[in-house]
Amino acid sequence: MTDRSATDQPLRDDIRELGDLLGQILREQGSQDLYQTVETVRSLAKQARGGDNDAATRLEEALTGLDDNMIMPVVRAFSHFLNLANIAEQHHRVRRSRAWARAPDTTPLRGSLEEGFKRLAAGTDPDDLFNAVCRMQVGLVLTAHPTEVTRRSLLQKHNRIASLLETQDRQDLTPEETGDLQAALKREVTAAWHTDEIRQRRPSPEDEARWGYAVVEQTLWDAIPRHARRLDRMLRDYTNRGLPLDVAPIQFGSWMGGDRDGNPRVTGRVTRNVCLMARWQAAELYDKELTRLISELSLQCRDADLREQVGDAWEPYRVVLKRVRARMRLTLRWLEARLAGRELPEGEIYQHVDDFRQPLLDCYHSLHRCGAGVVADGRLLDLLRRVSCFGLTLMRIDIRQEAGRHTEALGAITRALGLGDYADWSEEERQRFLIAELDNPRPLTPRGFAPEDDVREVLDTFRVIAEQGPDSLGAYIISMASKPSDILAVELLQKEAGVKHYLRVVPLFETLDDLEGAEACLDRLLEIDWYHQRIQGQQEIMIGYSDSGKDAGHLTAAWALYQTQERLLACCRRNGVELTLFHGRGGSIGRGGGPTHAAILSQPPGSVNGSLRATEQGEVIQAKFGLPGIALRNLELYTTAVLEATLQPPPEPDPEWRELMDTLSGTAVTTYRGMVRHTDNFVEYFRAATPEQEIAGLTIGSRPAKRRQSGGVESLRAIPWIFSWTQTRLLLPAWLGVGEALREALEQGQEERLRTMFEQWPFFHAFLDMVEMVLAKGDPDVAAQYDRRLVPDELQPLGDDLRQRYRHTLDAVLAVSGHERPLADFPVVRRSVDVRNPYVDPLNRLQVELLHRVRHRNEEHLRKALQVCINGIAAGMRNTG
Repeated sequence: MTDRSATDQPLRDDIRELGDLLGQILREQGSQDLYQTVETVRSLAKQARGGDNDAATRLEEALTGLDDNMIMPVVRAFSHFLNLANIAEQHHRVRRSRAWARAPDTTPLRGSLEEGFKRLAAGTDPDDLFNAVCRMQVGLVLTAHPTEVTRRSLLQKHNRIASLLETQDRQDLTPEETGDLQAALKREVTAAWHTDEIRQRRPSPEDEARWGYAVVEQTLWDAIPRHARRLDRMLRDYTNRGLPLDVAPIQFGSWMGGDRDGNPRVTGRVTRNVCLMARWQAAELYDKELTRLISELSLQCRDADLREQVGDAWEPYRVVLKRVRARMRLTLRWLEARLAGRELPEGEIYQHVDDFRQPLLDCYHSLHRCGAGVVADGRLLDLLRRVSCFGLTLMRIDIRQEAGRHTEALGAITRALGLGDYADWSEEERQRFLIAELDNPRPLTPRGFAPEDDVREVLDTFRVIAEQGPDSLGAYIISMASKPSDILAVELLQKEAGVKHYLRVVPLFETLDDLEGAEACLDRLLEIDWYHQRIQGQQEIMIGYSDSGKDAGHLTAAWALYQTQERLLACCRRNGVELTLFHGRGGSIGRGGGPTHAAILSQPPGSVNGSLRATEQGEVIQAKFGLPGIALRNLELYTTAVLEATLQPPPEPDPEWRELMDTLSGTAVTTYRGMVRHTDNFVEYFRAATPEQEIAGLTIGSRPAKRRQSGGVESLRAIPWIFSWTQTRLLLPAWLGVGEALREALEQGQEERLRTMFEQWPFFHAFLDMVEMVLAKGDPDVAAQYDRRLVPDELQPLGDDLRQRYRHTLDAVLAVSGHERPLADFPVVRRSVDVRNPYVDPLNRLQVELLHRVRHRNEEHLRKALQVCINGIAAGMRNTG
């Protein structure tokens, strides 16, 4: 047995145990007939995956022959197994990280704090390393894009199963304890089997916010102080100084309840409520921590400063902390009353984080001065770390709105004033008007102004912003921004609403045209004296991976995003401004997803200069932060990658590489747009061959699947566009155009240069790795099954062409990477794909059958079975959109 086989044996044991439990439950809670059907399908699928054509034929016959009553439980059985496999894999990742940490003689795990600090310290002055940690600002923004298909009720059960697997790993369990654990596992798997996978209603924005806050409560609340302890230890080891109490290198933001771009359900009222909910959740968590501290800090020693506050009180720390808790509980009651619309209780609540932090610091310093520092460095220090990270508001909420909505609002105001329509003015006219009004102290909006609902909602949003304290909100993101007036318009609307704590205004450049015009926009903006003074040398810009990929294809979008960052960075340097880039990444490769560490290290040199913001979307939140061990691992990956990119950035790419990338990009975008935009009947084929129309009916997010209810691919949001191709295993958005570009370069004798780029340029290496990963997870033969059953005969050649392009792309990628098969450098991912295929394959075949039945007999039980099937394939593919 190889070392890797031995290492993976516990994972195989866990999957086998969970699979056996599910089999027992199918027999006990379903029927012997169901169990036998599932076993037959599973066996045939494994044989078919191994190349047995006869088994493939019998598998298709078995699945198409299932009656309506049997198809749902079979779909559920395979979906549940894939979810259980995911749980086992996540737990195994934690197990492997712990095993690595217990073996000091082994090479530290790549990306761990131990490995990162050891390597960075070898070439960095200790003061520079310490200062880099202290000024590091990583903002992880949780978003509620509709990609988390698993209900929260099931996620909680899945987390309990993972916790039981962790306990089961203990070496000192008695036979009785082992039996109890196995019984508990069976209870959780049984409870999951009897829990409906489908939400009965589409979640509201408030529901999505509660789900985000639950992630903080369940894992991040404990992960943050644990991560800070490890970071403090590394700093002491390598710089002889610890992590300052007020430093929080990683903080969290949220778009849940603030992202109104294309989502009419996010209103001013919703944003106000979500801000109050965030404060309430933080207050409740702090109340629990304070109660634990009061129980713990029975010490009687005190320093002179604390004596001034509490005199000769018998237990001084309890006196101080009980006062703090009483005020926190009043804050809780006040927030509850605000949310319920009741009369507010009297008394002073916590409004500013420093008022809460100071008495905790007083206790901390007193304990240290009295010789009880070891006590202070326990639960009290953890609480101070939480305060530095989460403040009183848990997560600052960003507001996002589309630029055109601000134009409409200002147009309504200028028309009411008799000035004409702002929307019709040139860019120069708009800028003159905006700057003049920004300098004008009088109100702009006329008295008695009564706009239409859409404009009223925009203005209501700014009034809500004006109501909030300085810590509730983060940034104002402008999607579809393209010119300076888009940014100035938001500044004016903030002024008009009486905002005291102005939000930083962040333009979001998304489409290829907007990315290419981003530098010119920023250059013109920074030439405006008013704006230059306004930003005080700090500029944040968001770049969008989703819509740029849908617009131009993965390769062209990736190269455009890289060059845009370079140009924006150069522009800011010319103007004496520090730039923070906000990466709007999704979970799938086609939307900028992929391994965190490699993604950060592949950015242009200088673009990660101690600061970085990034979205964490949908199912990615659960995958990265759903379990405590996984959350810790991802926190350290962000930390070490940002430190490395800051202190040891990659070299500038060779000019010849740039020239070749320009050529590759040109070929790729021509190919991609030629297929998606200009091929006759492509949209008709897409909607026949994928479950795109049916995905729109899923109750998995508050936002509509389309920006407009009519139109073709351009009307779709990036998530359902990618979600649909992921379901059929063709994954077209991530590779279309890549193969043609690489093959053309290879035919022109560029193989050696491409190989050099892959070996020496982190950007190109990371890009090709991600494409290879996508191609390994996909399967054109599976996609062909959809065509045979669902696509009209006249459109079949289009599908044949796409699948041939898929295979040619794989050949070209392997030719450049030098790998004999996909994922040669990622054996763990390769194993994961191989384990899942025999279980995802039946779900794909069942989905084809269900799509055929639903499209001919649109019955409720069939639609529900299809939704469960969609969820199961998403679990098997480990992402949706």
